[in-house]
Amino acid sequence: MRLYHRRFLIILLLGCFLAGCTAPKVTQALITVNITADGKTLPVQVAPGSTVQQAVAAAGVTLGDLDRSEPPLYMALSDGAEVQVIRVIEEFEIEQVIIPFEHQVLRIESLPEGDTRLAQPGVNGLQENTYRRVLEDGIEISRSIVKTVIVTEPVPEIMMVGSQTLFAPIIIPGRLVYLLAGNAWLMEGSTGSRSPIVTTGDLDGRIFSLSPDGQWLLFTRRSDVEGQINSLWAARLDGESVLMVDLRAANVVHFAEWASNSVNITYSTVEPRSAAPGWQANNDLMLIGVSQSGFISGPSVLLEANSGGIYGWWGMSFAASPDGALTVYHRPDGIGWVDTDAGILASIFDIVPLQTGSDWAWAPGLSWGPDGEVLYSVDHVIPAGSPEPEKSTLFDLVAIPIEGGAPIHMVSQVGMFAYPTPSPMEILPTGETAYRVAYLQAILPAQSDTSRYRLSVMDRDGSNRWVMFPSDGAPGLDPQRVVWSPMAVGDPAGLVIAVLYQGNIWLVNADTGAAQQITGDGLTERVDWK
Repeated sequence: MRLYHRRFLIILLLGCFLAGCTAPKVTQALITVNITADGKTLPVQVAPGSTVQQAVAAAGVTLGDLDRSEPPLYMALSDGAEVQVIRVIEEFEIEQVIIPFEHQVLRIESLPEGDTRLAQPGVNGLQENTYRRVLEDGIEISRSIVKTVIVTEPVPEIMMVGSQTLFAPIIIPGRLVYLLAGNAWLMEGSTGSRSPIVTTGDLDGRIFSLSPDGQWLLFTRRSDVEGQINSLWAARLDGESVLMVDLRAANVVHFAEWASNSVNITYSTVEPRSAAPGWQANNDLMLIGVSQSGFISGPSVLLEANSGGIYGWWGMSFAASPDGALTVYHRPDGIGWVDTDAGILASIFDIVPLQTGSDWAWAPGLSWGPDGEVLYSVDHVIPAGSPEPEKSTLFDLVAIPIEGGAPIHMVSQVGMFAYPTPSPMEILPTGETAYRVAYLQAILPAQSDTSRYRLSVMDRDGSNRWVMFPSDGAPGLDPQRVVWSPMAVGDPAGLVIAVLYQGNIWLVNADTGAAQQITGDGLTERVDWK
């Protein structure tokens, strides 16, 4: 046993001796690197072969997403290396730039030679440029434009300069108003007596209508409000100065009209859309009143917003009877009654909707006869056995008796834009009263969507049809609703029709066909006469 302990002791001493003879470990030397960041230099010791990123981290320097270093973060370092941390900042700066308005001169024969009038004041536009700035340690190293937005389009200044008129004046009854270069003008007493009545320069022509007594003009103005197409206004014309009234109604595209009392106004609205055609129709019918002093009452709802039938997105229009007792609607798929008490629609004449294959829809024009007994409109005619009835190119002028009975096809193949318009009541040599109907006849009936037209007149029963203006071989008319004079004109006295031809107003005698041009600007867009 002692022998065992002795051996163990010897082995233990021998192990200690051998351990003491083992060579000591050599510790690897650190390297020193200088890190410069945020205006300070900090020496830091790291192991040889460390990268810049490791050295920066050892120095306790935090890097932003855009910060960089020299040398790059992935480089290995040696003793005594210098590292520069560069702080990088990205900023976006918006700069507003004025867009100067243009100066335009419009020669107009509605003013005396040499006279000038500001038709539309110029308004500078506004553009916003967004720049990207990159700064390194507070010093800008780059500045580049990344987005440009026109906040406000510039409005050109339009100065009207009078030019000599070449047309002999004609004595006319009532008031004739016309839309020229975004402004409303008035002829009263004579075609040579002209005066501007609305000179804001922003009338869009969608609505342009005189009240039955001729004292008020109803019109729409382009809107600068985002998400708004236009606004509805009225102007009283019989005072010492024109009274402008904002009717506080917006987005009126298809319909707005005076009631027979020249006090109430009915209108329909749309909702603006970015996609063509630029709106979604509400197909509603609203009522407002306006007093002689310009006080507004309403609006009240006569017909709630509704789908509007087939192609209801385009919209329907309306027409009240001469006495205001009845109202009809007309839309791409038909004509019907509007029960304004119950707020419902009832069809009286179905129409096969035209498939235009485009972003617009066709709706028939419609007018009441002055006696309130007949509606005049246009029917989309379908040939027997047609495989695609909605693509038919045939359109007939029809009369729809109010007291019942089938619609009467009075003129075949007039074209889709015939716009039949009855005249005022006339007293015949026999002492009877009667009226005539003016309408447009397509020069190319099978292509009436693009065809030009000629002015035609017939008796109320469809007899004595006569293509009057312009003459054969002359360029035709653009689609439009023509306007009858409220009373007889000239000597011998007779009713005349105001029609727009090549941008000018012409008066065409409904008895003789004689036509006389009364404006020469070539810029007239709408006309009305009461």
